[in-house]
Amino acid sequence: MWTGYKILILSYLTTEIWMERQYLSQREVDRGANFTRNHTILEGTRFKRAIFKGQYCRSFGCCEDRDDACVTQFYERNALCYCDKFCERENSDCCPDYKSFCREKKGWPPHTKPWYPEGCHRDGQRYEEGSVIKENCNSCTCSGQQWKCSQHVCLVQPGLIEHVNKGDYGWTAQNYSQFWGMTLEEGFTYRLGTLPPSPLLLSMNEVAASLPETTDLPEFFIASYKWPGWTHGPLDQKNCAASWAFSTASVAADRIAIQSKGRYTANLSPQNLISCCGKNHHGCNSGSIDRAWWYLRRRGLVSHACYPLFKDQNATNNGCAMTSRSDGRGKRHATKPCPNSIEKSNRIYQCSPPYRVSSNETEIMKEIMQNGPVQAIMQVHEDFFNYKKGIYRHVTSTNEESEKYQKLHTHAVKLTGWGTLRGAKGRKEKFWIAANSWGKSWGENGYFRILRGVNESDIEKLIIAAWGQLTSSDEP
Repeated sequence: MWTGYKILILSYLTTEIWMERQYLSQREVDRGANFTRNHTILEGTRFKRAIFKGQYCRSFGCCEDRDDACVTQFYERNALCYCDKFCERENSDCCPDYKSFCREKKGWPPHTKPWYPEGCHRDGQRYEEGSVIKENCNSCTCSGQQWKCSQHVCLVQPGLIEHVNKGDYGWTAQNYSQFWGMTLEEGFTYRLGTLPPSPLLLSMNEVAASLPETTDLPEFFIASYKWPGWTHGPLDQKNCAASWAFSTASVAADRIAIQSKGRYTANLSPQNLISCCGKNHHGCNSGSIDRAWWYLRRRGLVSHACYPLFKDQNATNNGCAMTSRSDGRGKRHATKPCPNSIEKSNRIYQCSPPYRVSSNETEIMKEIMQNGPVQAIMQVHEDFFNYKKGIYRHVTSTNEESEKYQKLHTHAVKLTGWGTLRGAKGRKEKFWIAANSWGKSWGENGYFRILRGVNESDIEKLIIAAWGQLTSSDEP
């Protein structure tokens, strides 16, 4: 029995010794880690590697003295081996061909590259040297195993969105996919497009509505409720800087429908203005509302169905596709069929000269309630692009880098009504209801509410309206 115990103990000791040797010779290195040898470790602590035949130092090169970068992959063991002189120790971690190549050959190939692969990593993925990736509006290039990124201020700023939503400002912000990847400057350049009002426009005399002074104005008013089917919803200008055309055409269409008592309800074509109103404007690169109203009076517009928006506003064949002639009494008649061959009606709609409505809150309300929606010129700040719902007021960005981009840019919208609701800090606040031209996925189905009576973002500074130009035969 004693003999059996001795055999058991001897077997246990033999197993322990074998496992210790295996640990020293088979320690694997994590494939994804950036491995470096610790220079503070005493000699003799590098782990011994199992020896297999193959070309290692012969392919990688040999190094004098101790060089922790003189290391290559030992693929058969999924480990590392060295080609520097330091590996010649009792617990050798030299590559299998070190002795046969580095000690016997004098013409060593130069050691020029590190063991780890060149390139950069991002989000667990490896990219080759020279690779370019996009992060929102910035481009990052892999150079020298580091990412070098541009430093543009982006139109969508997650920090600003979070700042608005955490504060009690009365409105909420959202990240819009159509704005992701654009710089702030690109947003101002391509999503607005109305030139600052000319001195002539600002010097126009204000016209007051004919309603009595004692008219009782309701707490809520929405034009589409008073004139159902006669007003028109928001379109999407996309990256065509032409809010000057979209707002003018929409206000004119509403006014013609209301004045004709529903006889002419077609939405008018902003593309007709973009392509044909050629003097002192640049189509999708901005234009003036005074020129747009001049064109509506002198040349007129066809319907949106007749002259729809082009998918590619930069195409070279986007010249004016409509022409017209006068009947001698100021009425224009089209001399070409509709660009949209499906639509047969090429009727041209005209307006009277535009007039300016008083900037007084009550006068604007009277004008909308009596005659229909009006055009408003506002100044857009960077936070407005992210508006989702609520009563908008400008919120200053907390991003110090954005301070140099605190520019005001002119935008044209359509005021369609007003109301009063609880807003910031639970207080009752007055607001305007306005139609934007960024599509129905933006804001409140394409609309937004903005503080009323305090000229928020200059929304009440310049209000424009016009009458439809109807002949006696047009009257209902």
